[in-house]
Order: sequence, then structure tokens, then C-alpha cells
Amino acid sequence: MWKFPGGLSEPGEDIGDTAVREVFEETGIKSEFRSLLSIRQQHTNPGAFGKSDMYIICRLKPCSFTINFCQHECLRCEWMDLNDLVKTENTTPITSRVASLLLYGYREGFDKIDLTMEELPAVYTGLFYKLYHKELPENYKIMTGMD
Repeated sequence: MWKFPGGLSEPGEDIGDTAVREVFEETGIKSEFRSLLSIRQQHTNPGAFGKSDMYIICRLKPCSFTINFCQHECLRCEWMDLNDLVKTENTTPITSRVASLLLYGYREGFDKIDLTMEELPAVYTGLFYKLYHKELPENYKIMTGMD
């Protein structure tokens, strides 16, 4: 079945860094993190070591295009047209849905589907966290309160 590259985060590894690393390890493609697209939550996944599973799907921008795939993890690896991927029966439901999201983003603008990242100061001095959310319109970014 066709699917997007993916894998587990290393302890302390940011979401975007995990996506970039996993894509490179599985395909040989260098990329840059752009946004979060969706999150799958599943509680009884046999491969989740007895834990609830959160599978986070990111949108990346390729920086290279020559595929050199990992034969230990993949049987085949190729660039596919999203129109074809949406229509194929030889894929998972999540891959088909994400391909549809990406098509919508290409046609209507990624601002319609992206969850962007903003780094904000934590309540602990000197620490920061990453907040993923839909981009706010400019007039809301400068507001200090709601009237």
C-alpha cells in the first residue's frame, strides 16, 4: 500500500525535526518543515507499546528530489501526483485523506489547511514552547483583549 513516510520521534525531538529526519531516512529526500496538517489519535494500536498513539502529519517542502530509499523500511518509493494518490485504492484511508487536504491547499491556499508554529515564552523564565494553530489575521495579532 502507498503511504507517506513517517516514524517515531526521538526523546526531546521537535515534531518538525522528526518529520524531516524520517523523510530523509526513508527516502533520501532533504526537506524543510512547513506546517502541521492533521493529527490521528488511536488508543489501541498494537505498535504503540501499550500507550495511546498520536500520529502527527506534517507538510514539508522538498529541498532535493532524487529518491534514494531505505530498502529495510520501504518496498518502493516514488513521487506521485496527488490526483492519482487520492483516487488509488492501494492506499490507507489516512493517506487518501491527507492527499485530499494537500490538493485543497494547493488549489485554495495552504492557509486554509495549515497549522503553523509559533514559539512563545513559557511561564518559567528563559523557557519557550511551540504552539501550533491556524494563522491569525493581522488585526487579531495586535489585539490585547476582546471588546
